[in-house]
Amino acid sequence: MYRFRDYYNNQVKLSFENHPFSGSPKHVWVVCRHKDVWLLTKHRGRGFEFPGGKVEPGETAEEAAVREVKEETGGEVTSLEYIGQYHVTGKHETVIKNVYFAEVGKLQEQKTYYETDGPMLLETIPHDVKHNSTYSFIMKDGVLDYCLEYIKNRLVL
Repeated sequence: MYRFRDYYNNQVKLSFENHPFSGSPKHVWVVCRHKDVWLLTKHRGRGFEFPGGKVEPGETAEEAAVREVKEETGGEVTSLEYIGQYHVTGKHETVIKNVYFAEVGKLQEQKTYYETDGPMLLETIPHDVKHNSTYSFIMKDGVLDYCLEYIKNRLVL
């Protein structure tokens, strides 16, 4: 298990074990690849980030992950793998998120991408994400670093 502080100095615990904090988390975050490049989205308020969001009533976390990728990027998930879960102890609430790795096939243009401006493709994730104001706070803590390391070491890219 990894422990660190997030962008807002909240305590974060990240584990690559099978659902160590909750069997039914209320949030998801999906690290995506499309045709050998990273697939992100541009959230209108936060900046560039991987897709994610809340699990809606009546859906599983896996269904939410697939839906969020579609809504925010127009991407059709062809494979989805659970890689871990993190727990953020905030000042006013606790957030538990499942993290997934998704391969995305077709990207389809949509009339709306909801709270985002649609897909963004990157060959590499820049090393200066933590200090780059165009990236979301979600991309600026250890979750991204540890998840990218996990994906690189355990999954075939």
